[in-house]
Amino acid sequence: MLAAANASGRVARRAAVLAGQRRVVQVAPSIPRSVRSIQTVAQTDRDTITRLLYSIGTKREVERYLRIFSSSSNPTHPAKFAVVKVGGAVLDDLDELALSLSFLYRVGLYPVIVHGAGPQLNDIMDKEGVVPDYIDGIRVTNAKTLQIARRVFQEENLKIVTALEKLGTRARPITSGVFTADYLDKDKYGLVGKITRVDKRPLEASIRAGALPILTSLAESADGQILNVNADIAAGELAKELEPMKIVFLNEKGGLFHGVTGEKLDVINLDEEYNDLMKQSWVKYGTKLKLREIKELLDHLPRSSSVAIISASSLQKELFTDSGAGTLIRRGYKLFKHDTIETMGADRLRQVIRDRDPDVLSGYQTITEVLSNLKKTPYTIYGDEPLEVVAIVSHPEGEIPVMTKLLASRSGILNNVVDNVFNAIKKDYRKLFWTAHADDENRAWHFERADGSFTRAGKSLFWYGIQDVNEVERMVNEFEAKGRIDRSYLPVGPSAPPHRAQATPSGVRSYSTMARRAFRTPGSSRGYATAAAPAPSTTPKRLALIGARGFTGQALTGLLSNHPYLDLTHVSSRQLAGYALDGYTKTPVTYSNLSVQDVERMEKDGEVDAWVMALPNGAAKPFVDAIDKGTKERTSGEGSVIVDLSADYRFEKEWTYGLPELYSRAAIRASKRVSNPGCYATSTQLLVAPLLKYLTPPSWPTVFGMSGFSGAGTVAGATDPDGRPTTIPKVTAESLGGGVKPYALTDHIHEREAGAHLSTLLSNSAMKVAFTPNVAPWFSGIISVMSMPLSEGISAKELRGLYEEKYAGEKLIRIQSGVPEVRDAQNKQGWVVGGFQVGSQGDRAVVVGGLDNLLKGAATQCLQNLNLALGYDEYAGIPEDK
Repeated sequence: MLAAANASGRVARRAAVLAGQRRVVQVAPSIPRSVRSIQTVAQTDRDTITRLLYSIGTKREVERYLRIFSSSSNPTHPAKFAVVKVGGAVLDDLDELALSLSFLYRVGLYPVIVHGAGPQLNDIMDKEGVVPDYIDGIRVTNAKTLQIARRVFQEENLKIVTALEKLGTRARPITSGVFTADYLDKDKYGLVGKITRVDKRPLEASIRAGALPILTSLAESADGQILNVNADIAAGELAKELEPMKIVFLNEKGGLFHGVTGEKLDVINLDEEYNDLMKQSWVKYGTKLKLREIKELLDHLPRSSSVAIISASSLQKELFTDSGAGTLIRRGYKLFKHDTIETMGADRLRQVIRDRDPDVLSGYQTITEVLSNLKKTPYTIYGDEPLEVVAIVSHPEGEIPVMTKLLASRSGILNNVVDNVFNAIKKDYRKLFWTAHADDENRAWHFERADGSFTRAGKSLFWYGIQDVNEVERMVNEFEAKGRIDRSYLPVGPSAPPHRAQATPSGVRSYSTMARRAFRTPGSSRGYATAAAPAPSTTPKRLALIGARGFTGQALTGLLSNHPYLDLTHVSSRQLAGYALDGYTKTPVTYSNLSVQDVERMEKDGEVDAWVMALPNGAAKPFVDAIDKGTKERTSGEGSVIVDLSADYRFEKEWTYGLPELYSRAAIRASKRVSNPGCYATSTQLLVAPLLKYLTPPSWPTVFGMSGFSGAGTVAGATDPDGRPTTIPKVTAESLGGGVKPYALTDHIHEREAGAHLSTLLSNSAMKVAFTPNVAPWFSGIISVMSMPLSEGISAKELRGLYEEKYAGEKLIRIQSGVPEVRDAQNKQGWVVGGFQVGSQGDRAVVVGGLDNLLKGAATQCLQNLNLALGYDEYAGIPEDK
């Protein structure tokens, strides 16, 4: 399952996430409302299957992975979800395989299936008196063997397709045209091929047609000779070409098992274990060949990739739960041990402590204090080569060791590097104490690995290897007397008795707590409705979207699919008029090309309750004027709400500025004209607002921003290979060459926007913000780094407290200790802030904020404003971040 979690970071091009389901029927927008409210059969299937998935994992797990996997449905290059290799033995239980694959199909996922047929081929050869011959685990293939193989492969292929079709799952047999090969060694192996090229076009065509591609592992030479290829190798070559989110090998055993103990191998980290594993006496023949091929495959792919070996019946558990199933194989990283700071590198260690140590980030300790305490006793530093995890163990001669620091990045947690490091420590020490804050979001991990613990005053002490409580108390008193553990961790009297850590299921590969929502529940803070406020509306209303073709329009379309009351009835795009709208799953909708006159008439007749303008800057006014005119001509009812996503009305006094977390929610509820803030401007204002009382004019705050290239907009008039207008970014990762590109170095409109609106929070004063934007080679997500001189000194802990106080109760704001990274903002509905730092003199603060420019920077904020202006609950239709 970790491969899916990792892939969420590397599959960032999610234009198709926003496009959603592809199976949409074109229906005229004038279809009766009663018909439009009925969900399609496909969507009903999806909902039913999704609910069934909840039986194997938590709702959050399932929904998180569905969202991650949906990002693989890029209509331009659709074969990105998974490559699934089906072993021949698995075909003996065809019904189970077909059910598992149909499960995926019913939730809109399209794996590429490549199958073997070894056992079936051996049975036929035995009946026909042909003796199979193997060299180095490779089947020697002569003309007779190949003739039988072609027949067997075609028969098994059609069996899979037929079984799927019986379940209502469309599938397409592909028995040639994908793999091109040369002879592996004609004299030695005969008609066995080594794949030289993979043509993915037949696969993509199958998926675009709504059918699962089912491949055999037969290849063709340049002169047309059919060649036999090992199915594992074929699957690996497919994965190299497609770089899918998941690589799954289905076998009848459900994983790899230790040849001596018989235990299932839950995780294999190749960089650390491969050489020793290949020397084991039980690793031979097919197992050795499989491990060698998987290592070669993973060496070719990004380090975040992994291979899962599971049974067909466990496919859903592997894909949709944190614990996964079967055996997970990944590259991992080699570990190190250093007995001095110098051998590790003092600067490297300082950086890790600065970025991750909660005591340093909170201002409780300084880096100098941490390093000074470290040198008081002998110690060992454990970690992995890229420093995803660093642990420090203090071990004076004759005393029980104490792990004083365990500093892990999010990647280190999700990739289980922290488990590898902890296991290395356990090999060295039979007994160990360590500490953690009670609010550690991964606190469950500590309990899972401890034999017992004390918790007091917000801190916990854990240990393993000691069963006698009296010995624990004696050791803790010794630690305190020698200053090896902070006294605040000590248990006091009967109120804090030691307790055994609760047992947890074995084989858990990742921290499910990493996915926990850190948002606070709404309280009595400013902007939330009081008991006297009216209950949110549940009346169904209609929305028209002008300019749905761009990335923001697509993002909003996806969100509206989940809105319980607001129906999207009209979408307007000149280029896409007549095409079916992708990504909206409530009812089929077709693009139209609404003129100014159409908009005026629709407003006059009351056809919609709200309009969203998702047009380029400067293009909204004719449509807004038409709505204003239509409103005046109405004979009954109120005029519609307008939310404008462009910059056209952000400085207009007649319009309400819609940033609910900072400005009046009541004003938005009472408004018919709402201007949606800019993405950079949103993050900038949220960064600066808690510190306004510390302003030191004319030394204004400065913000350095980096945005994914989706923020640069789309290419006008672009089409896909079939001639359909498509959404292509103006700037691409390739055009940036892996770097970042500064632009609009002065007077960016978001600079003026942020300054103007923040000034309204000051008393008779105006302020400015210095802002420099950069476009970066990822699809979406903004990171903003604010540096601000302070009028008086404060600590890092106090700095964080200002943000916690300001945004208490805000559901879409998450506060963390560490520095936010792109992965913390990308695909998230809210804004994240962290990395609270204060200069050594206490007179300068640096804080980092992050949001997804297409979501909280645009579509999610738009939906907040729509909900408020239409009387709904502010968060209706907005999913929780996972």
